[in-house]
Amino acid sequence: MTAEERQILALRYGALNEVLTDKNLAKLGDAYVNFVHSLALSLRTGRMTSSRVKTEILAEALKRSNLRGSLPRRMDKHSQADAVEALIAYSWLGGFISLDESTEILKDEEDPTEGFSKLIRTALNKIRVA
Repeated sequence: MTAEERQILALRYGALNEVLTDKNLAKLGDAYVNFVHSLALSLRTGRMTSSRVKTEILAEALKRSNLRGSLPRRMDKHSQADAVEALIAYSWLGGFISLDESTEILKDEEDPTEGFSKLIRTALNKIRVA
C-alpha cells in the first residue's frame, strides 16, 4: 500500500472521536499494535519474538496519556484498548507517525504501558499539528 492510498483511507474521518470509536479501524490497529510491539521487543532483546499487547496495558496507557476524557464515560477496558488501537492505526495510515518511529518509541521504554502512553501522546501531537 502506498502512502497516498493510506492517506485516502485516513481522510474519511472528520473528528478524532470518529477515529477512536471506529471498530474496523480498531481491528486493523490490533494487528498493527501487536506487530509494532513485537518488533520493538525483538530489537530490544536482540532475538525475534512475537507478543500480544494486553488490554490492560492499552487501557492504562490511554489514561496516562490523558486521552480517556475524550471518550464516553461508560467504556470498558476492551473498548478503551480498541480506541488506542484505532488511534495508532489512524496515525500510521494518515502518515502522521511511521512504523520506524512507533517502533523506536516502544523500544526505548522498558515499561510497555509507558511506551504506549508516549506513542499515544506523540500521535496526538502530530495529528493536531497537521
